[in-house]
Amino acid sequence: MNLHEYQAKELLSRYGVPSPKARLVRSVEEAAGAARDLGGASWAVKAQIHAGLRHDAGGVRMVSSPEAARAAAEDLLDRPLVTPQTGPKGKLVRSVYIEQAVGAARELYLAVLVDRSRGRVSLIAAREGGNDIEGRMAAAPGEMLRLVADPEAGLDEAAAGDLAARLGLDGAARGQAVDIMKAIVKAFGDLDASLIEINPLALTNDGQLTALDVKMVLDDNALFRHQDLAVLRDEEELDPTELEAQRFALNYVHLDGNIGVMVNGAGLALATVDLLKQQGGEPADFMDIRPEATRGQVDEGFRLLLRNRKINAILVNIYGGGILRCDTVAEGIAAACKAEGLRVPLIVRAAGTNGELARKILKAQGIPVNFADSIGQAASMVVAAAGREAA
Repeated sequence: MNLHEYQAKELLSRYGVPSPKARLVRSVEEAAGAARDLGGASWAVKAQIHAGLRHDAGGVRMVSSPEAARAAAEDLLDRPLVTPQTGPKGKLVRSVYIEQAVGAARELYLAVLVDRSRGRVSLIAAREGGNDIEGRMAAAPGEMLRLVADPEAGLDEAAAGDLAARLGLDGAARGQAVDIMKAIVKAFGDLDASLIEINPLALTNDGQLTALDVKMVLDDNALFRHQDLAVLRDEEELDPTELEAQRFALNYVHLDGNIGVMVNGAGLALATVDLLKQQGGEPADFMDIRPEATRGQVDEGFRLLLRNRKINAILVNIYGGGILRCDTVAEGIAAACKAEGLRVPLIVRAAGTNGELARKILKAQGIPVNFADSIGQAASMVVAAAGREAA
């Protein structure tokens, strides 16, 4: 679950991570008053959307008067903001964060994430933060500093101090950096986060560290432990189909292609999407049916595909095993087709437990299906079918 910048900063403030004084506003009328109340000589007016690279897209405006803050808010609110992470349609700006500007002598990078290669939570840092950090790290991987946290003891204070020194910090700033590192590692565990990123972490002109921007992603699967955090979900930021899929415990991500995809298992779903791309196809979605899915959940998931008018063909790639059997998936597909109607070619690869039974069920229900014997054959068939439909 993605959080907005203002939400992430509020959560980290509970752990002692400093950030500039700021206020969220949702109307143009509030903007000038917010700047006056915050005080100072200049402010940043920041669009609040679930996407990065806002600054380069004009989503962050530096202003030097309350009237200019109002004008910036007027330019941003209720308009789409297009960044490299939003897609061409952009995302509608429904609120802006007005933040007191601070003078930064340096900008650093700090993040906590799960290092899957080590099976540990890791702290990532760099001497230079700011825009395009991913590109700069890829070009110069040696600039990325890493510190692995102990799963029980957390972050070693001495090691954190060494890391702060390698970032070029000394004196009070070095001690403050250690406190911030320990705080975000603790927050990561307490909140069941999958990412906490401070970029940039500014060293101000008076030698203090402050978080100028924060990105935080929480693990949806752990929200049952955090009802107070679940209410932070901004449903207006979500694709309506993705939100509907969540209601039925389906892992679904909307994509821009014309081939509908339904697969059981995230790894198999990723492999299927990759194979379609390799063969020249464009997936319209990533849909992973969970192992414990019921016929009703499959039914609802398949209806989402049938309602997508951009889809020209559908691929179902199912490997039955464990809890979920192929016949359960076939029954759900048949129910959805009966209710919604099947207007595009359907290719099904059903292997594993009750794979043959799944074929018989779909045939008996009169569903027009093309069966494939392998994932490679299935991908070739659906790419060809989607191309014919598009023509």
